[in-house]
Amino acid sequence: MSSRRAACEAGPALVRPLLSAGRRVTVDGHAICCHCGAAVELAGPERWRHAAPGRAPARVRPATLRRWNMIAEDDWREAERRLAAYRAGLDAAARRILAPGDNPYLELFGILGGRDDAWRLTSGLALALELGERRRELASLFSWAVPTAPALEALARHAPLVECGAGMGYWSALLRARGIDALAYDAAPPGEGSANAFHRHGRRPWTTVSRATAVAAARRHPGRSLLLCWPPYDDDAASYAALRAYRGGTLIHVGEPGEGATGSVRFRRELALNWTLEEEVDLPHWPRLRDRVMVYRRNPRRRAHLERDRCFECRRFIATGAIGRCDACYERRPPALALRSGRHRVEYPQDVVDAMPPALRRAFEASPNRIR
Repeated sequence: MSSRRAACEAGPALVRPLLSAGRRVTVDGHAICCHCGAAVELAGPERWRHAAPGRAPARVRPATLRRWNMIAEDDWREAERRLAAYRAGLDAAARRILAPGDNPYLELFGILGGRDDAWRLTSGLALALELGERRRELASLFSWAVPTAPALEALARHAPLVECGAGMGYWSALLRARGIDALAYDAAPPGEGSANAFHRHGRRPWTTVSRATAVAAARRHPGRSLLLCWPPYDDDAASYAALRAYRGGTLIHVGEPGEGATGSVRFRRELALNWTLEEEVDLPHWPRLRDRVMVYRRNPRRRAHLERDRCFECRRFIATGAIGRCDACYERRPPALALRSGRHRVEYPQDVVDAMPPALRRAFEASPNRIR
């Protein structure tokens, strides 16, 4: 074990997370020690310790936070009440067949405390409910966005519909239960043995979801309005390519507006250039998100994309949405440090590395995502 690590462990009071502007700095998804850059985990109220070598920092469960008096008894009892109702509803929903007017997702969302306008939870209650885990649970079974009656009515006004990247087909199922003509497609329909990484609950989709890529499905149905619900931000094929393949005149994007977390860079540029927003319906949303239903009409004349991404150094065009320099410049003049971030490469020149807090530099240098 390094002397830096040994010095950090000389006493519990010495181990603290690195902060920037009052917020914890994370590397590879975890907090790091302000002294040595190693992964740290919470060990008690305002107490931290190094994670065991080779192991990700432990996630502190609500029961532990309660024992540390970080969740008040009133919050704990309220969380237990809500979670009991939530789990009973979740078990029942997994076996449920939708009838007209049903919307178990919205019911479960409301049990946790979500409302149309905002979450009104104390910090202790939010910790006890583990909202991040609940969102992943519900998204796996239903959808990444929570439908409502006004949202479904807006979609119905633009029927017939074709939903691409439908996942569990929940939105299409609710529409069909109301007698609305909607077709659902996904490149990997969920279910037993499916390779769909976004929906792993194991339940069959809520309605028939046919197998087809977003591009193929959009091209196949020009007479239907195109529905894209939470297309991934880093997948051009799921949003931009599908929109370019579509020959109809109406797009319905369920997700975040502007520079939000849904749709690729080129998809958002295409919307800004060649589509006009005609209608918006707010949706219930998880903390820090801004979900909406956005109805667009195709503009009469298409304009070409003039905004292109270029290499910072040689100014050649690079893949849209890429960050930094092209591969040729990277190989000719490698940076002092480079990390892989999703599908992108993030480079740090020597002067930036020199200006980093020593703990952050050590964490980057030891990261499994380090390229150079």
